[in-house]
Amino acid sequence: MRVKFALCAFLLFSSLSPAFGGGSPSVETEQPNIIFIFTDDHASHAMSCYGSKINKTPNLDRIANEGMRFDNCFCTNSICGPSRAVILTGKYSHKNGFLRNGNKFDGTQLTFPKMLQMAGYQTAIIGKWHLGEHMHPTGFDYSEVLVGQGPYYNPVMLRDTHGDGNRERKNYTGYTTDIITDLAMDWLKEGRDSSQPFMLMFQHKAPHREWCPGPDYLHMYDDVEIPEPDNLFDDYSGRGTAAHTQDMSIEKTMTPRDLKLVPPPYLNEEQLKVWNAAYEPENKEFKEANLQGKDLVRWKYQRYIKDYLRCIASVDDNVGRVLDYLDESGLSKNTIVIYSSDQGFYLGDHGWFDKRFMYEESYRQPLLARWPGHIEPGSVSEELVSNVDFAETFIDIAGFDTPRDMQGASLVPIMEGETPEDWRQAHYYQYYEFEENQKTAHMVRRHRGVRTDRYKLIHFYNLGEWELYDLEKDPNEMQSVYDQPEYEDVQKRLKYELDRLAEELEVPDDSGSVSKNPPSLGKLPPKQPRNNKKNPKS
Repeated sequence: MRVKFALCAFLLFSSLSPAFGGGSPSVETEQPNIIFIFTDDHASHAMSCYGSKINKTPNLDRIANEGMRFDNCFCTNSICGPSRAVILTGKYSHKNGFLRNGNKFDGTQLTFPKMLQMAGYQTAIIGKWHLGEHMHPTGFDYSEVLVGQGPYYNPVMLRDTHGDGNRERKNYTGYTTDIITDLAMDWLKEGRDSSQPFMLMFQHKAPHREWCPGPDYLHMYDDVEIPEPDNLFDDYSGRGTAAHTQDMSIEKTMTPRDLKLVPPPYLNEEQLKVWNAAYEPENKEFKEANLQGKDLVRWKYQRYIKDYLRCIASVDDNVGRVLDYLDESGLSKNTIVIYSSDQGFYLGDHGWFDKRFMYEESYRQPLLARWPGHIEPGSVSEELVSNVDFAETFIDIAGFDTPRDMQGASLVPIMEGETPEDWRQAHYYQYYEFEENQKTAHMVRRHRGVRTDRYKLIHFYNLGEWELYDLEKDPNEMQSVYDQPEYEDVQKRLKYELDRLAEELEVPDDSGSVSKNPPSLGKLPPKQPRNNKKNPKS
């Protein structure tokens, strides 16, 4: 049985934990190690364990096959920095203060790594941070993180060897995905104290824009035509203003660097030679072809998706390196491995790349977990889970009771096959990164929404526009059914649920987005049981 610490233990042990210069609290049983592998912009539909039609991910599949695949994991705010802040704090963006990229994360607030330190864990974060360089990552005994987004080759890292804020800049030569994995492996083998349980956040830049493949994968898919999504040429006739006015299309938005018509500026001479040998012949053919219209869009899609998938192939290989080491060292027996990404991504769906919208492709996150003795191999969860649940899950694994101000729920019961009776039936989302009369990244309008197992309601509140989708009949969200008579009851109940969740989560009014007095329209009907699990409440 895992030891449980009450919430007051945080205050009791705050003066004793390694983070505050003292010793660790004793534990009664061996605590599991935690490895959290995180990528940036990895869509679940680019993973073969999720049924990808365009690539294979054998090492990620291995986590799914030996553990659990979560089919309905959703982010609270589909953008890089805010997602990371939600994961650290277990709180929505409006509560942790990081609403949009460019904000500065408040590292003084309570996070799950700090609580794990209280529970006697040694903690480390290696790779992408993206929460600002104004202060070092707090709650970690060791950190080595990229500066800002970081480049795909030859990164500069900020190393904090003792977790005390004294950082040094380290320059590396090579492919960033490999380098981050090398550093994680070094810490696992030699950098940690083997007498303590550990928590390692091992976070890649890939496959973030501008999708630069590693040298071993520059020619992958050269002779392959990747299938196009059915809605590559979507005209957005079934949606409102926001879909029409975005700036994230493959047709119009991609830059010459995105398309590898010019090389990245951070390659050294040897790397540039290899790079040009891979891209220059194809670029020459492209310029001579003088493609126009749909033919040009199709060429851009192929260039983009192949580079994106090449980046994922390197991630998959490096995940395999870590899994092999855990097995060979015997650490697998008492280590939970979790894989996720900060949000999903558009892979030509609707003609787009990037994320931000609450539409499925970018709202949905991959989530895999392997935990021998706790998770049945090959199991699948269809419950509505979220990145806001991650912090409480890690705290639960470590043996702590969760602080009351965290807004998620531990996934441990679901992992162990017992979904709580009060599990959520609806999930709340809100995106903030848009300013009126300004050029904002990708021009996605502010919106909030709620999703159930079948329906999704989205409110573009500064536009005064609503969209409603029946995901059972329209899984690609091509036609909003808002204001259609047959969905009147569903629409009313979802509006009630949206406002109920906003009130429960204490979401502040954002340009009139939150109703202070939601109408009493009744609760959503109970969800039908699945896989012999108990019915969750609304």
